[in-house]
Amino acid sequence: MSFDSASLTYNDAGLIPAIAQDVASGEVLMLAWMNSEAVARTLETGRVTYWSRSRQAFWIKGETSGHVQRLVEMRVDCDRDCLLLQIEQVGPACHTNRRSCFYTALRDGVETEIMAPEAD
Repeated sequence: MSFDSASLTYNDAGLIPAIAQDVASGEVLMLAWMNSEAVARTLETGRVTYWSRSRQAFWIKGETSGHVQRLVEMRVDCDRDCLLLQIEQVGPACHTNRRSCFYTALRDGVETEIMAPEAD
């Protein structure tokens, strides 16, 4: 069965959430959005391509920072409304220069930074 990105369930803005997970460690690195063209480009090139809601433009992860995400496998959830991207990450995934965008934890009601930025 061949894959058709139009078979996914997109929100009213034509977007679907995509979770980036490090394929080796299982660590969740970030969540971003894709439209059907970003899904198609990612599958075609192997370079993860998102849709930037703020810039209203395609965003190839690592294009300017060098912190590239190479797609290993794309998974579709049971409702077809969320993607799991198993990737190989080069450098930090977060624009704050941290390995993961999830660097803050709520512990006993206190927001705590649990990950420092990586050294340049």
